[in-house]
Amino acid sequence: MPELPEVETIRRGIEPHVLGRRIGRVVVRDPRLRWPVQPDLPARLAGRRIEQAARRAKYLVLHLDNGDRLLIHLGMSGRIWVLDPTVAPIKHDHVDIELDSGQLLRFHDPRRFGAVLLWSAGEPHHELLRHLGPEPFDPAFHGDYLFELSRGRSAAVKNFVMDGNVVVGAGNIYAAESLFRAAIRPTRAAGKVTRAEYVELASRIREVLNEAIVRGGTTLRDFAGATGELGYFQQELYVYGREGEPCRRCGTGIRRKVIGQRSSFYCTRCQR
Repeated sequence: MPELPEVETIRRGIEPHVLGRRIGRVVVRDPRLRWPVQPDLPARLAGRRIEQAARRAKYLVLHLDNGDRLLIHLGMSGRIWVLDPTVAPIKHDHVDIELDSGQLLRFHDPRRFGAVLLWSAGEPHHELLRHLGPEPFDPAFHGDYLFELSRGRSAAVKNFVMDGNVVVGAGNIYAAESLFRAAIRPTRAAGKVTRAEYVELASRIREVLNEAIVRGGTTLRDFAGATGELGYFQQELYVYGREGEPCRRCGTGIRRKVIGQRSSFYCTRCQR
């Protein structure tokens, strides 16, 4: 599914097309998403101007001129495209948001696990965002924070950093790559990782995510950015998806182990 770098890539892709633009007609073809589209969404969006295109975790957040915000989540297979209105909709094109520029935003979601929801100005916190941990680029995220939060935890360190209540954005691919760069085996208990190791891991998480954003994300299956471009961070993966292949550092065969129902990849020599 799209992770933080992919969503940030999309945010950057749509930003120049939506900033300052006023919303015209909104077409909802199928409201039956994981969180159903509100029936009054078209009426409440019409005429509003988009003042900011932001991101929180894996949610796109469009700030409107009346204080409302539009939350967009891509679920497992969702996409949002900037298109000319003459482009005919295809199957699973659920929502169109027409702009006064003559373009439109089109939300496409085959599995319907995503969301297009209005967040009212009167709600200081949205339920979907309330319990999220800090952003990886936020000053609140650092090694000491991870160390203190991890004390007494027996869960694998990979599951710990993938927990969105701990930090957002360290999805399966990026957690595996960050742990490799930090030389920490993903199976180790979170409570057994040292403070110094967490300082290194926090730095590596930021490093990996930043590199992935610069490269447009990781194209696995069908991810594409807002204008259809493909990410290419997958060309630089050290461990993820490379079971049996030689480690790019030491030549040892990469191992795969299921941790928390997710495939995890690591080098038995480089990671301890």
